[in-house]
Amino acid sequence: MCDYSLHNVKSRPAKVGDKLTTHHFNTGTIGFAAPEDAGIAVCVLPGTELAFAREISCRPRGLFGWKVSSVNHTTAIFRQINKDEPRTHHDALEFPDGQIVRLTDVFEGQEATVLQLPAQPATTAEAEAQRRVAHVG
Repeated sequence: MCDYSLHNVKSRPAKVGDKLTTHHFNTGTIGFAAPEDAGIAVCVLPGTELAFAREISCRPRGLFGWKVSSVNHTTAIFRQINKDEPRTHHDALEFPDGQIVRLTDVFEGQEATVLQLPAQPATTAEAEAQRRVAHVG
């Protein structure tokens, strides 16, 4: 999915093997773009597995944050958080240790590869379970 502030940006869905770069779209958010066309947002489904070229660098957090923070992982699962809050950023990365970082807090220019797309639900019960998980956060 693409964050709410990317709805007016030309986009396409992510595919397995896509090489992506975090990109500032001048809409108030960071999203994914393919290096060959930075003007098109690449929308990633919740549950998509990503591998980053190196540890993730993020904006400082907190009131007195001044130092760039790093996440000591190079793999993440794309999530959508705070879905019940309409005008906030929803796109996030969940790391193997459970840490969740909003995609908009990740610095621009970081490279990732789409490893695996989420399994599509086979039944209505599975679809409802995925919907409930997407609202956690």
